[in-house]
Amino acid sequence: MITVEDIQHVAKLARLSLTADESQRFTEQLSRIMDYFGELNQIDTTGVEPMSHPIPVVNVMRDDVVIGSLGREVLMENAPLKEGAFFKVPRIGE
Repeated sequence: MITVEDIQHVAKLARLSLTADESQRFTEQLSRIMDYFGELNQIDTTGVEPMSHPIPVVNVMRDDVVIGSLGREVLMENAPLKEGAFFKVPRIGE
């Protein structure tokens, strides 16, 4: 059974300030939720495999294919400014 003190303790941990009315309402709501979990615990689940997702999840990523990289010369062809083997950019600081 969840008590008002339990709700106030959780609210304090979450840094929430609850009124007395809110504490009472949340106590009732959380008690009903916990009672429902008690009902679920009574269900016979023998033979039911544990699962992490209700439907099968398949990775849809493509296979990795190794390809060669572009050469420096090809990459530098599109550079608006270059200096030797480097990109040249405008100075942004003093």
